[in-house]
Order: sequence, then C-alpha cells, then structure tokens
Amino acid sequence: MLRRAWKPIIGTTALVGGPTYLYYRYYSQPRSETFDLNVRVRGADGKPALQKQTYPMVPSDQVNKRLTEHATSKTTVRPGIVWKQATAQLSSNNPIEDTYSSVFVQRDPTDPAAPGDLLLFAVMDGHRSYHTSQLLSKILLPAVGLQLQELTKAPGSPKKSSTLESLKTMIYPTSPGLSAPADSDPQKVAHAIQSTFVNLDWEITNAPLRVLTENIDKLAIASQQIPDLSQHPMALATMQPALSGSCAIMALFDTAHQNLYVACTGDSRAVAGVYEETDDGKGSWRVEVLSEDQTGRNPSELKRMQSEHPADEANTVIMRGRVLGGLEPTRAFGDARYKWSRDIQQALHKAFMEGNSQALRAVPSALKTPPYVTARPEVTHHKLALPPYANPASKPKSTLRFLVLATDGLWDELSSEEVVGLVGGHLAGLRGSVPKAQLPAMVRTTAGAPTVNGKSFEPGRSTEGAWAFVDDNVCTHLIRNALGGADENRLRRLLSIPAPLSRSYRDDITVTVVWWEDGPGATPEQIRAKL
Repeated sequence: MLRRAWKPIIGTTALVGGPTYLYYRYYSQPRSETFDLNVRVRGADGKPALQKQTYPMVPSDQVNKRLTEHATSKTTVRPGIVWKQATAQLSSNNPIEDTYSSVFVQRDPTDPAAPGDLLLFAVMDGHRSYHTSQLLSKILLPAVGLQLQELTKAPGSPKKSSTLESLKTMIYPTSPGLSAPADSDPQKVAHAIQSTFVNLDWEITNAPLRVLTENIDKLAIASQQIPDLSQHPMALATMQPALSGSCAIMALFDTAHQNLYVACTGDSRAVAGVYEETDDGKGSWRVEVLSEDQTGRNPSELKRMQSEHPADEANTVIMRGRVLGGLEPTRAFGDARYKWSRDIQQALHKAFMEGNSQALRAVPSALKTPPYVTARPEVTHHKLALPPYANPASKPKSTLRFLVLATDGLWDELSSEEVVGLVGGHLAGLRGSVPKAQLPAMVRTTAGAPTVNGKSFEPGRSTEGAWAFVDDNVCTHLIRNALGGADENRLRRLLSIPAPLSRSYRDDITVTVVWWEDGPGATPEQIRAKL
C-alpha cells in the first residue's frame, strides 16, 4: 500500500533526483584529497595549544565500505505478517562502544488458536570503554525474557532453567480455565522489565564486592587489611563492567496481546512512525517519540535527582547538565564510581587495581550520598494493531508501522522528525537525491509526542543541501544522512578523521529499525486453512 501511494514520487525522483545527486557528488563540493584540522597538542612548554594538521581524505569506495560492513537485515514470515528488521553500526571510538541484540521467540507455528510471538530488540551505548555494553548485549534480553516467564507461570509450576533456550517456553499459557495471564497486564509487564534492569545492574556493580568478601578472612577484616586480588581470575572481569557504563533502550513486541513496550535507561531514543491514511490517498506519517533523553538537562530528571538526595546537594547533583559535573546520562548500567561510597572505591582499588598497575578515576569531589545513577528504566506502553485482521474493513486508518531505536550518536545529528521522514521515504522506495527543503512535501509528517532533547543544544536544522536515498539498508541510509547525506565531501571528511580525534566530531552510531507488512493469510480463517 505504501509503495503504491508513492509511485508518483518515485517517478519524479527518477527524473529530478538522479541528476541532482550527480551534481552534488561531482560539482558542488571541492574535490580536495586532504583536509586540515586544528588539533589540541602539548607545546614545548607543556601547555595545550592548537596545531594545524593535515589528514588524507578517505576514497568514496572506502566510505561506502565502512557504512555497509556492519549492516545486517532479516525477514521473518509469520502467519498474516512479515517482520523486517535492520541494524547498522558506524564506529568513532576504537573499538566501538555501542552494541545491540535481538531475540525473536515464536509460538508453535502449527497452533492456529492464537498465534503470538515475542520480539525483543535493544541497542546499548557504552561509555568509558565497551565492557558494560558488551556484557549487556549477551545478558539483557535473556534476563528480561526470564523475568517475563515468571508472569506466565501457573501457581506451583516449577521454575525453568536460566538459559536462553528457556525463552522458548515462556509464551503464554493455553490451558483451559486459566484467568487472563499476568503478561497481558501492561503494569505488571512494565514492573517486570524495570525489576530486571535494576537487578541486573545490581549484579554488575556488586560482582567485585562479592569477589572481595569471598576472599577476605576475619583477621584481615579486624586489622582492616585489604588483600591483593589483582591476579584473581575475576578481578578485572568484574571490575571493568562495573567501572565502565552503558545506556540501553529496549523494545518488546508482544503480538499475542498487541502490546509494545519501550524501556529507556539513558539518552538513547526510540521513535515510531505512525502511518495515517488521508482523504487524498497520499497518507502521512505521525512522529511519535516513545522515550525521553535521560540527562541532567531534562527538567524531569533534574527534579528526580534533587528529590533523591539531601537539600544541601540540590545544586551539585547536577552541574553543567551532568551528574556531579561529570556523567551526562542520569541513568545507566555500571558507572559504579557514581554508585559506590568513597570507602568502597578505595578498598576495591587496592584489592583489584594496584597489582595490575591500573588506577581508578578520582572519586567525584561532590560525591556524598551515592548512588547518584540508576539503571531503572522508564517504560512506556502502546497498543498495536497488527495483522492478521478479522476482515479488511477492520484494518485501522492510523497504525504504528515502524520503530527506530538508536544511540545518541544518531540523534546528535538528526531530529526525530527528520528520521521519520527519511525512513518513510525509504520504505516508499525513494531513490537518488532529494533536496532537504522538498522532503517534507514528498513524505508528509505530522507532530505527535514531542522530543525531550537531553543535550545542551538542538543542532541547527538547515534546509540547504540534500538527502541521499542510495542505500538498500534503511539503517545505513540513516547513518549516511546523519553525517552528510548527498554532501559526499562532508561525509568523506568526517569518516577520514582518525580515532580518538574523531570523537570530537561524531559519536559511535548504532541504529535498529523494525517494521512489518501484511503477510500471507490476511485473515485468521486463511491462516487456519494454510495450517
């Protein structure tokens, strides 16, 4: 339906967009193969100074290779619906600190009673190294699944083993005579997700303390002697995920109950495109922001932080928009230096770090009543209207059709409205170059829930230049347009800046887009016939 609606646009783009894109690519920008940057260095006197340095420009083919080498896509056909997902990453840090994960749990496809699936997607934005985000990519979604499994158990049912395979058993009991399962209650599901996030973070930040207490004897406690555990096999393995940190945003699609949950810890963001049919047949996309950026610049987060600490800390819990003047997100996994007391930090430093010739960062000077950072997410719930529909007439005129999950590296460069327009145009089959000023008329968008931007400024939204619709992967498409679009010279320059200097110009970016289309078997009767 969407592609049919955009056929006139596609034709126009083929005639106008192609030449425009070639113009931008080959004529509108200088073709210099080097560029200069002012880099901060230490002068002969030891003082910082700016020094001009020249860097080679990466060739266009290498730019395209970098944009696509970590891009994936997947299609899953289910009764009455086709699920599509895509993910792409582009690093700035070396190694990248972002990660992502997904789990698709299918109910027995031969059961026509009430086919229902559980789909979980998450992106993690690490900071101060990748240890926390990498750990979360392996354990977060299985942990959420196991907690949800508890909601579906009948009284007295034995607990399942805590492995990823046990996710297969968690989908909705079908025994006759049972009341509505707890996993159909949005409040209970939201609470289960929040509990999982909090408990998982507790395990991460307390793991070094458990190792310490298991390896210290009564005599050492009495004499306040801290043992050297630096060579313990779990020394750095527990300290590194606790000390580094990670934001996380997760989406849970429950197709049996037609529910969508978004859980946000930190300043990654979830934005949905809601397709609305219009009388002229062209349709429009409503921009629905499903999360709030959780930083000290978000007024609600500032108020929450101040309410959780003594009044004499009202001006120090958030300074310059950051937690104790240092950390930007107010919610995160790990980041134990904002959660441990001074005494604990000193003890763990002596036990695990000194023998490894590593030092903990200095305790924040304003730290008095930790913890200051929590992993407890805000969970939002939205009803879905997914196929198969009882009959064609029951298909809603307004329906959420895609969801974008991305780390803040994307949102630093693109607004929520721009992302919905770019995804909507991509799904409609636009190709070539589209002037920025023209895209809103070609892919109409309307405002829904507003964006709560947690950054210190909203990037300027110039209507000059053009978007590039040249990528098959929708996530690669978003990353390309975040960093230059049809301005290939700017794109090449940004990707030519080496790490770690590149971090001053762009962040790691990870994007996952989930969307769906009507699939084989449009009605329940047709599905049963096929089964």
